[in-house]
Amino acid sequence: MDAVASEDTPALDVASSVTGRRWCWRQSDLRAGLAIAQRLDVPELLGQLLASRGVAAEQAPLFLEPTLRASLPDPSSLLDMDLAADRLAKAIRNQEAVAVFGDYDVDGACAGALLTRFLADLGCSVQPYVPDRLKEGYGPNHDAIAALCASGATLIVCVDCGIAAHEALEAARGRADVVILDHHKAEGPPPSVVAAVNPNRLDCPSGLRHLCAAAVSFMAAVATSRVLRSSGFFSDRPEPRLLDLLDLVALATVCDVMPLTGLNRAFVTQGLKVMARGQRPGVAALLEVAQARDLPSTYTLGFLLGPRINAAGRVGEPTLGLRLLISDDPVEARALAEKLDAVNRHRQDVESSVLVDAFAQAEEQAAAGHPVLLICGEGWHPGVVGIVAGRVKEKFNRPTCVAGVGEGLAKGSGRSVAGVDLGAAIIAGRQCGLLKTGGGHAMAAGFSFLVEHREAVHAFLNERLRHAGSLPGSVALTIDGAMLVPAATAELVAQIERLAPFGSGNDEPVFVFPRVRIGRADRLGREGNTIRAFIEGEAGGRLKAICFRAKEGPLADLLMNSRGAPIHLAGMLRVESWNGQKSVGLHVQDAALA
Repeated sequence: MDAVASEDTPALDVASSVTGRRWCWRQSDLRAGLAIAQRLDVPELLGQLLASRGVAAEQAPLFLEPTLRASLPDPSSLLDMDLAADRLAKAIRNQEAVAVFGDYDVDGACAGALLTRFLADLGCSVQPYVPDRLKEGYGPNHDAIAALCASGATLIVCVDCGIAAHEALEAARGRADVVILDHHKAEGPPPSVVAAVNPNRLDCPSGLRHLCAAAVSFMAAVATSRVLRSSGFFSDRPEPRLLDLLDLVALATVCDVMPLTGLNRAFVTQGLKVMARGQRPGVAALLEVAQARDLPSTYTLGFLLGPRINAAGRVGEPTLGLRLLISDDPVEARALAEKLDAVNRHRQDVESSVLVDAFAQAEEQAAAGHPVLLICGEGWHPGVVGIVAGRVKEKFNRPTCVAGVGEGLAKGSGRSVAGVDLGAAIIAGRQCGLLKTGGGHAMAAGFSFLVEHREAVHAFLNERLRHAGSLPGSVALTIDGAMLVPAATAELVAQIERLAPFGSGNDEPVFVFPRVRIGRADRLGREGNTIRAFIEGEAGGRLKAICFRAKEGPLADLLMNSRGAPIHLAGMLRVESWNGQKSVGLHVQDAALA
């Protein structure tokens, strides 16, 4: 593998690829990489990849083999956690009726399933509740809280929501206690409840602001078990196997795009091992329906499981994902998984109908120089606007808000880029009265506003996030090195995979294969959205290349119609299994004419 150290010269002189991206070498301290390789007695490639990701030599062993024993902090470091654990332990000792109020996304479903199983396994009567996106909106609402109290719940646990639900939670006053386990950006004092655990509370000293709600819920389970243990509760009964809940934490962490560093890295690493054992019927059924053949990875979580669970809350029955995750019946789990798969296909159809118009609006706004893209459409389904915002954001490298319009109200979701805190801007817009509702975190937010305020909202966001206007029009592709085709071996990929889990905060290494030729290319799948090609290098060798979401566009055109011309091909190397045979494949991210 070769790399270039200059920051000014584009990788292989590709200033604009076929997708319009500038290729940049990932900067690295070669001496630091060599020092890591020597200290750990690992190949120099691995040392350089670690160094280029800012991993110091003394941190490298834990980075390569992350463990909860070394990474998990005392749950009491989270403000109000001891209060929450005491109240949850009391509910368990008294076998109370507990309601778990969640959210309709993956993190909410996972956090809800985790708390439901934990409390039910210890004897509580648990009623999970997920609001309907269209009828109730996000988070607790007065009627739902009142109904849960009327049903007999003496404790309501809000997971992945609740930190801003001051008015709604008043419905529980004098009727049921409330505990909040959330992670969304908080403003001002929390609601008046027994405990409000949220690492993003302004007064929380934990420094754990990058945890998802399922991770916060897991730490609450750890703290509660500790309280029960100290009181002798487990003297005549087995303790719960908390590590068995880590598959839910891993799924939520990846799908909520939390950085895969530090504690999150340990959660996902260990959670993937739990998932590989296939002990949760719902996850096992969904893996089968999604035709996941390899061992679970962050790709499995983010691209196969996550979209199907999310689809229920977006365009289907909001409880489907949660019901799947808590199901103990393989037959029921299979039926729920198939239903989620069908709902996801419907979601894809709805999304496709919105994307064309959304991209057209984005083109106009980007050309006009708007730092933030605000895109609206009459009748757009609120369940897909977040996904569309993510797609537009990826293409234009701008914070993007997408809203469906109906009855004079625009309601939508936003997605941001690294270094641009969209959630804070949305909250500020609500505080000054421009937005009717609004909240979220740095990378994602939800909002609503009156249609006649659209231009004012856009101007406010443009001004608030004006520094986003200096971002390039497309995300640069960071290249870790150049490689010849014969060097792409299973042994090499095994070394690269030691850096996994990959995701936000820990990018999967991207390599470029210079001046290769495509010997054959064809389309796969029901709709031909996947291209499979076989590339040949000037120094010999042959390598399979796969490109997903390639139905149309300049990258697909080049792969299908290069006619033997030399091209530079960039992507990630992975080992794939098929019919018991393993082979190395390149997952194509971009290409350029040589």
